Amino acid sequence: MVKHIVMFKLVAFDTPEAKAAKLAEIKTGLEALVDKIEVLKSMKVGINANPAEIYDFVLVSEFEKMEDVEVYAKHPEHVAVAQVIGAVKDSRAGVDFIV
Repeated sequence: MVKHIVMFKLVAFDTPEAKAAKLAEIKTGLEALVDKIEVLKSMKVGINANPAEIYDFVLVSEFEKMEDVEVYAKHPEHVAVAQVIGAVKDSRAGVDFIV
């Protein structure tokens, strides 16, 4: 099993409400991928609740093997959500590990 964990920091928003709305859109889009991409076994998205931390949200997903992560990355449904994130992304950090 492969755990794919990615943290994102978003750009500044005009209002906290605008940021919350975008985070909700991203969370919904990412979590919906489980039903659209066969190799994606699970997806959890957490919105940061600690204002002392710089990252805004994290995703934790699971795949059977490393090759499946690449299939997921190139899948059109993932690419569409990645474009939404990319439009507001400041930075990203990720790790894949085998359990």
